[in-house]
Amino acid sequence: MTKITRRDALIVGAGAVAGASIGAPAWAQAQAPAWTIKPEKGATLRVLRPSKFVQGDETQWLANTKKYTDATGVQVKVESESWEDLRPKSAVAANVNKGPDIVYGWHDDAHQYPEKLVPVTDVANYLGAKYGGWYDACKKYSMRGNQWISIPLGAAGAKMVYRISWIKEAGFDKVPQDMPGFLKLCQALKAKGHPPGFALGNAVGDGNGWCHWLVWSFGGKMVDEKNNVVINSPQTIQALEYAKQLYETFIPGTLSWNDASNNKTFLDGQIGLTNNGISIYYAAKNATDPAIKALAADIDHANLPIGPVGRPTEVNLIVPAMVFKYSKFPNAAKDYIRFMMEKEQYEAWQDASIGYFSQPLAFYENSKIWTVDPKHTPYRDSIKTMLWTGYSGSPGYASAAVLADYVMVNMVAQAASGAKSPKDAAAEAQKRAERYYKV
Repeated sequence: MTKITRRDALIVGAGAVAGASIGAPAWAQAQAPAWTIKPEKGATLRVLRPSKFVQGDETQWLANTKKYTDATGVQVKVESESWEDLRPKSAVAANVNKGPDIVYGWHDDAHQYPEKLVPVTDVANYLGAKYGGWYDACKKYSMRGNQWISIPLGAAGAKMVYRISWIKEAGFDKVPQDMPGFLKLCQALKAKGHPPGFALGNAVGDGNGWCHWLVWSFGGKMVDEKNNVVINSPQTIQALEYAKQLYETFIPGTLSWNDASNNKTFLDGQIGLTNNGISIYYAAKNATDPAIKALAADIDHANLPIGPVGRPTEVNLIVPAMVFKYSKFPNAAKDYIRFMMEKEQYEAWQDASIGYFSQPLAFYENSKIWTVDPKHTPYRDSIKTMLWTGYSGSPGYASAAVLADYVMVNMVAQAASGAKSPKDAAAEAQKRAERYYKV
């Protein structure tokens, strides 16, 4: 079993403790500072964000944007980009100094080009004071030194999504929360003709989510606290050997899956378990096809199991809002980001998408969306308890580049599928990561 250091415990536990101590909404709002930044005269904005996975997300986002235009006169053009193409498109904008004023990107994207971004510490301080404070993972992703270089919008939480009747058919009442038990569940589901399926293609959310969780759960890390690359370790190899056993239970084709693949396959009745946001449940509840709509009652969610390290090691797809320095209207951009995070807009947006994005601010733990349906509740603490993708090092150019290059996902895919042995896959990942960390 991997030894858990006191530092590890503090890193993981700090977010939960902080969230519990600062989540009192009454005083949080009462002590909020005044927001004094006003849009520039004649300002217009162009906003780029991820394409929707639930219709309510886009519908309410556009409605909130119209509210902003009505209140300020600032015309805002909202554009959407596919998940896989969003990162390269925003990187091009940073390189050519031309493009959207605001980009809602992924994870630690801001650390790939921090010098191209407008500091948003004023926005972060205002929102943090008003809404109970930011979770620790948000600070890891969005701060560079003492400056905020992005504002976390929320995270598309990844949980185990499963068919209730099918895991019962496989002999289980719930998803086991230990790794041996989870493997047995997956083997039993396959034996019953209801195999699991997890993305092993370059899937921004699903692939990164479960592959990082798996490696971390056995104690593997891309880098240590000093940013030394340590992915080629006995703990990583142990995780990859487990991944190989798990892969044997998967439905064929997962090596090419993107973030939409498991949604479709689950709703088609081809798989009985996957890791995903709440979008599968949302799609079933809102389906016009009676057969798909009937699935909603048979869908439930669970936290990802805990491995030998003895604590949660989940990571979720956090969305940072970035303002680029080439923008002619940085004050309007800051004001728009602030407006969309205010209670009147934010809770309406969460409600419309049934909690597809979990909150980055402790105040919103109390939103009714998390208790109106108990199937929503597992997603509530997605950011509060998560690690960051550069764990356990510091976010920066290297961590952002390693994530963008899918080093972790590719390593797991190679070992799981048998394309490489676990030892060779870990060794290759070590070399790839060292190129970015410049060892």
